[in-house]
Amino acid sequence: MRRLLRYIGHRLYTTWSTFWFVLPFFITYPLQLILARKPHLHRHLHTINRIWSTSAVWMWGMPFTVVRKQPLPVNQPCVYVSNHSSYIDIPVLFKVLPGFLNIVGKSSLAKTPLWGPIFGRTYITVNRESAVSRGRSIVQARKSLEEGRSVILFPEGTISKKPAEEMAPFKDGAFQLAIAAGVPIVPITMPLNHRFMPDVGGIRVRYTPLKVVIHEPIPTQGLTQADAEELKNRVFAIIASEFLPEAAGIPEPTPYHRPKPPKEKSIGLPAGTDAAAASKAKAARS
Repeated sequence: MRRLLRYIGHRLYTTWSTFWFVLPFFITYPLQLILARKPHLHRHLHTINRIWSTSAVWMWGMPFTVVRKQPLPVNQPCVYVSNHSSYIDIPVLFKVLPGFLNIVGKSSLAKTPLWGPIFGRTYITVNRESAVSRGRSIVQARKSLEEGRSVILFPEGTISKKPAEEMAPFKDGAFQLAIAAGVPIVPITMPLNHRFMPDVGGIRVRYTPLKVVIHEPIPTQGLTQADAEELKNRVFAIIASEFLPEAAGIPEPTPYHRPKPPKEKSIGLPAGTDAAAASKAKAARS
């Protein structure tokens, strides 16, 4: 009975969370579509995305903690870099980071039904397998910073195979960008997002607290491209310092049926062996 109740609880919470994530989007979709076609109105579109993200997280109902190690620079664009562990990373960052943000996301996001074209028009997409696409995305991000619009990047390039436990090696682009633009780089750790919605090829949602740690901004003025490697290693260590050992691993699926015990392998006995001999053989295996 306990297994059945747990299964039903997980299914109900998954349905609840999905509903409250999708509903605000459908309500605002016509307006988002109009705003996406007018670049001078993208600031208002991002405001809608922030409201959408905030309302969804609020309706999910879990405790949500934001740790700010130091106030962010005022009237100063930044390069935000974060570990990447879950499908909800972007909504969580939209919720907690102030201002009119830009974000570099994989090009496949622009192919998502309905939301994809809006994302592709409003934010920066990159095909990480293409050097031309990577270069174009850095140019767009540099222009965004020059216009006073902060940029979010995931330097791992993809969701980690061991989220919030082991990060993939960081790519150089975010750090070269911050140095070239002379803007602060702000490390961010999200150690629990994968416990809520892991990357498992489908929808698996579990009620769990969420936490975001916004670390102290690191100034880049005076640095050169020769310092990019050291800066990258420093940021990597800062982000990893807030991982929680107890949060390692992803939630297991909740089966409806009790798993069957493995069948005991039988030992082949010579023909003519009687039942007593077979019983002795079984006892010897024990």
